[in-house]
Amino acid sequence: MSDNRRSKTVTQGVQRSPNRALLRAVGFGDKDFDKPIVGVANAHSTITPCNMGIGALAARAESALKAVGAMPQTFGTITISDGISMGTEGMKYSLVSREVIADSIETVCSGQSMDGVLALGGCDKNMPGAMIAIARMNIPAIFVYGGTIKPGHYKGRDLTIVSAFEAVGEYTAHKIDEHELLEIERRACPGAGSCGGMFTANTMSSIFEAMGMSLPYSSTMANEDEEKAVSAEQSAEVLVNAIKKQILPQQILTRQAFENAIAVAMAVGGSTNAVLHLLAIAHAMKVPLTIDDFETIRARVPVLCDIKPSGRYVATDLHRAGGIPQVMKILLAHGVLHGDALTITGQTVAEILKDVSAEPREDQDVIRPWNNPIYAQGHLAILKGNLAPEGAVAKISGFKRVKITGPARVFESEESCMEAILAKKIKPGDIVVIRYEGPKGGPGMREMLSPTSTLVGEGLGDSVGLITDGRFSGATYGMVVGHVAPEAAVGGTIALVNEGDSITIDAEQNLLQLNLPDEEIARRRDAWQPPAPHYTRGVLAKYAKLVSSASKGAVTDYRMYQLTTIDL
Repeated sequence: MSDNRRSKTVTQGVQRSPNRALLRAVGFGDKDFDKPIVGVANAHSTITPCNMGIGALAARAESALKAVGAMPQTFGTITISDGISMGTEGMKYSLVSREVIADSIETVCSGQSMDGVLALGGCDKNMPGAMIAIARMNIPAIFVYGGTIKPGHYKGRDLTIVSAFEAVGEYTAHKIDEHELLEIERRACPGAGSCGGMFTANTMSSIFEAMGMSLPYSSTMANEDEEKAVSAEQSAEVLVNAIKKQILPQQILTRQAFENAIAVAMAVGGSTNAVLHLLAIAHAMKVPLTIDDFETIRARVPVLCDIKPSGRYVATDLHRAGGIPQVMKILLAHGVLHGDALTITGQTVAEILKDVSAEPREDQDVIRPWNNPIYAQGHLAILKGNLAPEGAVAKISGFKRVKITGPARVFESEESCMEAILAKKIKPGDIVVIRYEGPKGGPGMREMLSPTSTLVGEGLGDSVGLITDGRFSGATYGMVVGHVAPEAAVGGTIALVNEGDSITIDAEQNLLQLNLPDEEIARRRDAWQPPAPHYTRGVLAKYAKLVSSASKGAVTDYRMYQLTTIDL
């Protein structure tokens, strides 16, 4: 064990005795002071099914740490349920919670001079929040995913949380009655675990496995299955070995690891939020990564997995079909994965995958072979143009049309847009614009699952475009473009759109365009005034003041890091 971190702040002999006395009170014996102290960052809560099964996993990990000669110290961190807060003012706190989680884990681990950390998380922001902290601290670390939820069932079909959101649109369109709406709601989420499709939580867990920061196969396990608890124990053992060998995040979270993560995100049909979170983690790790890198990798990686929201299957089906190792081996065999990237186990990616077949099993169709993909190229497209000079993110899986030009229907908030959708004021061919929902403008960059899923439920998913400076849930699909940057609150072009203006979304040309002369856009920009902030105190006010553009990962230390770099 390396005791360098503690020796910087704690001296030998008499001066150590007060520190020892406090640690004895929490269970340390004479011999325990020579063991590595490992933080167990436990995101258990009963706020959401995503996290309510994590406490048991933390207990199993804690026991395993003790069994292999470490001293675990468990502490809590927060979560926000995106699904529960969706469509409300509370959703503004979701992305903010990523920073709170990162700050809390960094604060405890650094404040207590821990030798390593095992972080457990479930809901969407748990994963990137933990990884941002891990990157900042650069102490041996491993992430343990709380596991996915098992699907609900109704009338012979699998249900996820998205089924409940889309049912609202179906009910509004008189496609189902109130009884069926209630039955879907009752059955959509049958137990513990994170939302079951390739939504943000399962996307990020898959990415972390691909990056080597979680154990193989662990990212698609169901929370309620015994193998998930066993994996938590194994993660503890691997972490203690990493502490002894000083395998650090900076050795694992390299440029190669980020490229592997993007490739896997494309192959599994992952969430648009992967773009935002990977940029933020790379920033914390000081790895050069830009939004344009996603487009470069998209061009050479096909979508191989037929998973919800736009596909047929859920994460537990992917697990049974071979999980993320099967996907990674296909990518490795075709030269789009870095096999020499290091993992927390001490093995390389290629070594971990050496016994996995390069072809998916023939008795399943969740994972397609390389020569028969769902889509020939990745589904997360980066669009640019005068509406998004810094870029915007489109999830083009499930598109029947990849280009649409239509009149803008402009809304200053998600709520006002929802009112119009439910009142059937949105027509085929419209381009819905939801603005002032960006990182600063919201603040908090809310996800727009309510309007997008309602449009799909009403049968407008293929005929209506939607653009926003907010985000989309990992459960969103259709002709939607988010993360528009610069955002409206800082005077981005999206703030200058008027009702009825012509807008083009063209995924083939990677274009997001306001079809107006430059002179007219300049005239509107000269006349534009920034709105007064929605919040002047508390966490949202602080966040709005510090947060960067979505094109930089919506991090809260971007400018400070830039200034430090310039000063150096």
